[in-house]
Amino acid sequence: MNAQFWWFLSRSSGIVTWALLAATTLWGIFLSTRMLKPYDRPAWLRDLHTWLGTLTLLGTGVHIAAIMADSYVQFSVKDILVPMSSDWKPLALAWGIISMYMLIAVQVSSWAMKKIPRKLWRAIHFLSYGLFATTSIHSLSAGTDRSTLLYQGFSIALITLMLGAIAIRIIYAGEPKTREVISRASVATATAPAAKQTPLPPPPPSVPPISE
Repeated sequence: MNAQFWWFLSRSSGIVTWALLAATTLWGIFLSTRMLKPYDRPAWLRDLHTWLGTLTLLGTGVHIAAIMADSYVQFSVKDILVPMSSDWKPLALAWGIISMYMLIAVQVSSWAMKKIPRKLWRAIHFLSYGLFATTSIHSLSAGTDRSTLLYQGFSIALITLMLGAIAIRIIYAGEPKTREVISRASVATATAPAAKQTPLPPPPPSVPPISE
């Protein structure tokens, strides 16, 4: 086995997991805004969103396992679980640890969505946007291959995509309900005058004057 196998696995799994996180967030935006309507299916979007989130969590597990198995930098369990406890790039590693806890919170809340208050679920789920930010900082600051053109191009494309998706999420905030309300309101507005403007009864026929 190559002496750097675990290091390569940790880097590749980290990059793939970063992309999976972006895909999970993107599908969540598709689901919340329904911007692909009528070509999407809510049940399909929800299942794919949950599946991508689970893959992201599994990818994070592979990433951590590969880091701990690598002999280039010796990481202890404390280094992996406690921010700023490692001697190797402590701040960069701390962003990754924070991202891990945020990911666990978001994913567990997704699995328990039907068992917790919806407001609590929404509050936790909004961490997804901060999660992508902290993961990006971790990847860019801890990655040893950030000087390569391929990695730089990938990072720029991924971050640009997510910034655009988040901007759309802000613009489309509440849009599915808004579209339905506007549509119903438009129909009601169009039919209301017709309902209100009921034809008046015809005037009574004029009585001819009686001749004397």
